[in-house]
Amino acid sequence: MSKLHIVSNRLPISIQTENDNITVTPSVGGLATGMRSIYKEYGGKWIGWPGLDACEMSTDQLNRVDKALESESCESVHLTKDEINLYYEGFSNKTIWPLFHYFTQHITYSHEFWESYKQVNQKFADKALEVIEEGDTIWIHDYQLMLVPEMIKSVKPNVTIGFFLHIPFPSYEVFRILPWRTELLQGILGADLIGFHTYDYERHFFSCVRRLFGYEISFNQIHLEDRIVMADAFPMGIDYEKFSNAALENVQKPVQEKSDLHKELEKYFLISPDRRLILSIDRMDYTKGIPNRLRAFDLFLQKHPEYIGKVTLIMLTVPSRDEVDSYKQLKSEVDELVGKINGKYGTINYTPIWYFYRSLPFNNLIELFSSSDVAMITPVRDGMNLVAKEYVASRTNKTGVIILSEMAGVAKEMGEAIIINPNNEEEIADSIKTALDMPLKEQRERMTLLQDRTKRYDVFKWSREFIKGLRKIEKIQHSFLAKKITNGVKKELVKQYKEAQNRAVFLDYDGTLSPFKKNPQDAYPDEELHGIIEKLVADKRNTVTIISGRDRDTLEEWFKDHKVNLIVEHGVWLKNYGQEWEMLVSVNNSWKPEIRPILESFVDRTPGSFIEEKNYSLVWHYRKAEPEQGELRANELKDELHTLIGNLNLEVMEGNKVIEVKSGGINKGASAMKFINNKSFDHIMAIGDDWTDEYMFRELGDKGVTIKVGLTQTSANYKLESVAAVRRYLKDLVE
Repeated sequence: MSKLHIVSNRLPISIQTENDNITVTPSVGGLATGMRSIYKEYGGKWIGWPGLDACEMSTDQLNRVDKALESESCESVHLTKDEINLYYEGFSNKTIWPLFHYFTQHITYSHEFWESYKQVNQKFADKALEVIEEGDTIWIHDYQLMLVPEMIKSVKPNVTIGFFLHIPFPSYEVFRILPWRTELLQGILGADLIGFHTYDYERHFFSCVRRLFGYEISFNQIHLEDRIVMADAFPMGIDYEKFSNAALENVQKPVQEKSDLHKELEKYFLISPDRRLILSIDRMDYTKGIPNRLRAFDLFLQKHPEYIGKVTLIMLTVPSRDEVDSYKQLKSEVDELVGKINGKYGTINYTPIWYFYRSLPFNNLIELFSSSDVAMITPVRDGMNLVAKEYVASRTNKTGVIILSEMAGVAKEMGEAIIINPNNEEEIADSIKTALDMPLKEQRERMTLLQDRTKRYDVFKWSREFIKGLRKIEKIQHSFLAKKITNGVKKELVKQYKEAQNRAVFLDYDGTLSPFKKNPQDAYPDEELHGIIEKLVADKRNTVTIISGRDRDTLEEWFKDHKVNLIVEHGVWLKNYGQEWEMLVSVNNSWKPEIRPILESFVDRTPGSFIEEKNYSLVWHYRKAEPEQGELRANELKDELHTLIGNLNLEVMEGNKVIEVKSGGINKGASAMKFINNKSFDHIMAIGDDWTDEYMFRELGDKGVTIKVGLTQTSANYKLESVAAVRRYLKDLVE
C-alpha cells in the first residue's frame, strides 16, 4: 500500500525547550493514540503545529525542533502567535465552534479571522504537498483544517484524501448563516472520503451539499463533476485496554504506591461506607451543559432530601479558553451555582459538590472512574464525548450507571445508558434517582453490554475502518473513472473520427450540450454552442442529430439556422433537415386526463415545482423546489404512478430533477437505430447524460463511440464529467 500521512492542527507530541535542549515526548489522548501506530506502519508523516510561537524562536532553534521531530516521523507547520490568535482562537473557536454546536449567539463574524484561516490552511496544505507523492494517501483531521483537502486535491488530484470532522456538523438552517459556507463545503469536498461520528452529522452534511451545490447524492456517494466523494459515519473509540488495565492495576496497588487522591477516597468511604459518588468531567465550555447539570442536582436534592448527606457530586472541570468573555461568564455562573448548592445543603461533615477547576493526571482520572457509582455526562451538544467510553472501560467490577445526553454523539452507541434531554432539568433530576436506585443485577447487565461494544469498536478499529473506507473509495473511483476520456484516449478517438468518411453524430441536449437551468426555457443555446454546432455541420462527412426529450417546437426554433436533424420527445418525432416532421412511433394522449391531476396535486404540495406538457408526455419539474423535499416528493410520485400505469401502456422516466410520464414503447435507442438503418455510416457517435440515453447506448453497443456525461454507472463506452468537458471534446474533434 502507498504511504499514509496524517494532518492535524497539533502534532502528537509535546516539546520542551530548556537551556537550548529540545525534548520531544509523545502525547496521550484519543487521536494521538489511535493514529500513532497507523501512520508509522504505512511509512507516512504526521504534519501539524508543534505548539511553539515561531516568532519567539530563531531560525536555528526552529531547525533543531524540526530535526528532533524526525524521530517521531513528524513534520512541523510553524505558526506565529498572531496566526494562532486569528486562525485558531479566532475563526476556529469563535466562529466555527459555536456555529457547529448551535450556539449562534456566540459567533464572531470577522473577515480578518477568515483571511487568517485561509492563509494558515494554505500553510498546512503547502507542507503536506512537500511531503506527499503521487499515489499517497493523506488523512486530514477536524474543523481547524476544512480548506486543506481541496487545496491539496487541486494540486495533486491523484492523492487519495480522507477528512474526519470530530465535532458535530450542523443542520442546513444553521450552517447557511455562515458567510463563508460555500468555501468551507468546497474545501471539505476536496476529500475523497469524509468521516463523521454519527449518521445525523452525515445527513446534515448531505443536506448542505444538496442545497448549496445541487450535486446528486446516491446512497452515501456525492457525484461531483469530475469524481465521486463518499461520506460515512465512523464513531470514534478509545484505547479500551489502556483504561481497563489501569483500573485493574489501581485496585491491586499496594498502599505505598497509592496516590493522595486514592488514599483520600478510601478514607472517605471508611468514614461513610454508604456514601454515593456521582462523577462529572468536562472542559469548561458552554456546549457541556454544566449549569443545567448543577441546577438538576439541586432539584434532585430538593425532591429527595433523604439523599442529602449521602450523595456527593464530584465535578472536575478543565480550564478552557478562559480569556474569552463567554467562557469567563460561564465560569462565574458555575462558581456561583456550586457555592449556592454547597451553602444550601452542606454541613460540617458534608459537602454536596466537590469542585475541581483543573486537569488531573491519568491515574487520578482512573481512580475517580473506579470510585464513582454514576457518571453524569450531559452536554447540550457534543460531537462524540469519549469520557462515557472511558468510564465504561474503567468499571472492572461491571457496576456503575451512565446518565447520558441524547445530544452527545456517543448516545447513538450507548442505548443501555439512561438517556436524557440535557435541557430538561426535571428529567435529569429524576434520572439521578433512577441511577442511584438501580439494582446491581441490572447495572451489571447494562454495563456488560456497554463494555463488550466499547471494547470491540476501539480507537484502533476506528482508524482501521476509516482506512478501509479510503481503500473502498479508491476502488469506486477507479471503476467510475475507468471509462473516462483521458488525453491518451481522446487522442485515439480523435484519430478514429478524422479517418471516418461518413459519420452519424447523436447529441442529447439538456445536461449534455447545455447545463440544466431551473427554468427549462432558459437553457437555450449560447454563442459557444452555436459555434460548435456550426463547425460540426460544416463538415460534409457529418450527419448531426439532436436527440432530446424536449418538445419539437422548442428545438426547431433553437436550431432553425443549423443543418441538423431533430429527434424529439424521447423518439416520437423525427425531422430530417429541410423536411417535415415524421412520427416514428404511433402514440396517443388519451391517458393525460387521468395522470394530470396527480401531477397537479404534487405541484400544490411542493413549492417551486411545475408541470411541462409535451405532445405525448407530461413532465413534473422540481429543480426549483427545496432539494430534500423535492426528492421526497419525487419518490412518492414514482410510487403512486407505478400503481396506475400498468393498464395504460405508460412509462415513468426519472431525469435530472424531473419525473416524466410518457406513452410506452418510446425510447431514444429504437429511434436512433431506425434513423441509421440502411445507411452506410462508418463512424457513429452518441453523447447523453441521463438514463433515457442508456437506451441509445445499449442499442448501439460496440457499433459506435458512446459517451456518458457524468460519473454514474452506464452502458456507454466512455465518460465525460460535465457539459464543459463535452464542449471541449467536440471542439477537439472539429478543430
